[in-house]
Amino acid sequence: MKAVIQRVEDATLRVGAELVAEIGRGLVVYVGIEQNDTESDAVAMCKKIAAMRIFTDDADKMNLSAADIGGDILMVSNFTLCADISHGNRPSFTAAMRPPASSELFDYCVDFMRGLLPATNGKTRVKSGIFGADMLISQTNTGPVTIIY
Repeated sequence: MKAVIQRVEDATLRVGAELVAEIGRGLVVYVGIEQNDTESDAVAMCKKIAAMRIFTDDADKMNLSAADIGGDILMVSNFTLCADISHGNRPSFTAAMRPPASSELFDYCVDFMRGLLPATNGKTRVKSGIFGADMLISQTNTGPVTIIY
């Protein structure tokens, strides 16, 4: 399982003209699911991301997590993270898990993350894109801070 985690001030995700998800300050997490990934891999990744201290405290030190700041998380399925470009110039995606198993594992990730960052004031803090859709994502990166898991 691979993830690219980016600290953002805000982000929106659209499919065509439809606004599917919108978050404020928090993280955008692009998730690539590989063939041998399991629910335990998803749990480990989600726990790490939720606890990752990459937001600044009052002393301007990266010492706070998304949970600590009441931040949001936008999770986006992204099979291209599983690309292999070691042979030629056209990426190979043979390492990526195929649907429907990959879709089910991605949904499991989103649900598990929602358990780690529960809703506040009835507002879901963990949102996601639409699996397999051609998505348009706009985000305002801060720092920038980008972590690869």
